Amino acid sequence: MYYKTSKNLTARFFTLWLIVFCFFAQAKSAPDFLTFDELTTLYEQEVLPQNLEEKLGRLLTTPFVDNSQKTSFPLSLTKSAALGEYLRVVCWNIERGLEYEAVEAAFTSRERFEALLNEEDFPLDSRERQEILEQVAALQTADVIILNEVDWGMKRTEYRNVAADLAEKLKLNYAFGVQFVELTPVHLNQTAQRITMDEKEVAELLKLDTARYKGLHGIAILSRFPLENVRLVPFKTQPYDWYKEEKKGVTMLEKTKRKLAKIAFAENVSSEVRRGGRTTLLADIVDERFPSGRVSIAATHLENRTKSKNRAKQLEELLETVKEIKNPLVVAGDMNTSGSDLTPTSIRRELMKRYGNPKYWLKQAVQYALGFGLVEDASLGIFGFGRKYADPTVRDIPFFSPNAARKFFTTLRKFRFADGNAFDFRGDEIRSTGGKKKTLANSNQRGAKGFITTYQVARPVYILGKYKLDWIFVKPAALKNPTDKQQSYQFAPHFGRTLTLINEATENRLSDHRPMLVDLPLGEPNLSPNF
Repeated sequence: MYYKTSKNLTARFFTLWLIVFCFFAQAKSAPDFLTFDELTTLYEQEVLPQNLEEKLGRLLTTPFVDNSQKTSFPLSLTKSAALGEYLRVVCWNIERGLEYEAVEAAFTSRERFEALLNEEDFPLDSRERQEILEQVAALQTADVIILNEVDWGMKRTEYRNVAADLAEKLKLNYAFGVQFVELTPVHLNQTAQRITMDEKEVAELLKLDTARYKGLHGIAILSRFPLENVRLVPFKTQPYDWYKEEKKGVTMLEKTKRKLAKIAFAENVSSEVRRGGRTTLLADIVDERFPSGRVSIAATHLENRTKSKNRAKQLEELLETVKEIKNPLVVAGDMNTSGSDLTPTSIRRELMKRYGNPKYWLKQAVQYALGFGLVEDASLGIFGFGRKYADPTVRDIPFFSPNAARKFFTTLRKFRFADGNAFDFRGDEIRSTGGKKKTLANSNQRGAKGFITTYQVARPVYILGKYKLDWIFVKPAALKNPTDKQQSYQFAPHFGRTLTLINEATENRLSDHRPMLVDLPLGEPNLSPNF
């Protein structure tokens, strides 16, 4: 009897010890924050002390994870006659969370968001107001939310932990991955200490609460399901060094370009000195109702200040990372597929880009042989931009209408996972918003011309300043051919939407990017041509 009692006590003690150990192990798994003195060193010293280099490395490779939202299982999922039970995924670049209160209202409260609407712009009985409120309702049924450009401990967003605050309001679990440690505010704060009394107001604007400043900026995944196997994988290909290039300052030509952008499009392109780089945050959600019992989420953000070929290299890295995943997968985020070379420029670089490039001279020779002049050349340029601005998937026509972003999409379409499956590129009238049949229409909403654009400058000029940059790509339960409409549609993308109205409905738009969503049926959907 004593032996059994002793054995039970030992077992209980071991269990208790294991629980305590796991608790502290989980607590220690999150990386340490940088002190303000360390942040100052990060700005001032290009070559860092070894211990600070290692601490920064942990911050850029270790995700923060919070699975504290306890939910009873099985979770109830949205159900429709056409799709049955489905998982709704939302993807949104929230521009740091500058309009956090409005973003939170969009996800949590019809009444709060409706209170933000101007009655003159959106009368009570107007179709636009009803559509905005319908989009609010759509966001509120999200099961997984992927966020780009998320701040933590930045003055511009009131030192919020944007992902954690939003997750708490929505009662969701979350993971956050750091892309960059923002250092320009640190430098300006130090500068503010030396400003004269005559400039006291300016100094107050620049001054930081050093105890609250963390300077973190990154990617987040919010989920109704606990997040498992969470990891943060920075790209090896980092074509733009945000520390070295931004710290040494921009050229006169680049300054002129940024000034013109502000005049023409009301866009303020400022310098951002920061450490880090582009990355992908990955996590799994588990439920016995999912195909294979598991769904993987890959939230990513590709580089904007580079050429399309370098974004294609980052994509290839991402595909190598997810290649062995056998269950369904959702890849989403701001992929900057403008097709433009947005590397900060100089006069030498612009001359080399035009006149030092053999393609330029070949194009000139072809145009000369065909009798094209200046007017025709300008017309071709307008035609080329018109083809691509809302549809970076269009065919590349060398010399006449090149499309540098095309390789990105052909790489995705040709890619096969280790199990032989592919990403879904299908477009079906009965499975897409607006009844579109072209490439990727089921997962990303198409419009009259190309896709509904997801990014817009503050003051676009007709089609100038609008781009399709954000994407949702899905590996369904079983799809060998990315365009085969005879294969299964289980966990395949349906009714992908870009929510334009809600984003521009308030006095200050919620973000420079628009939210997107897609529905993924857990079983084979019951759709017919008459649906």
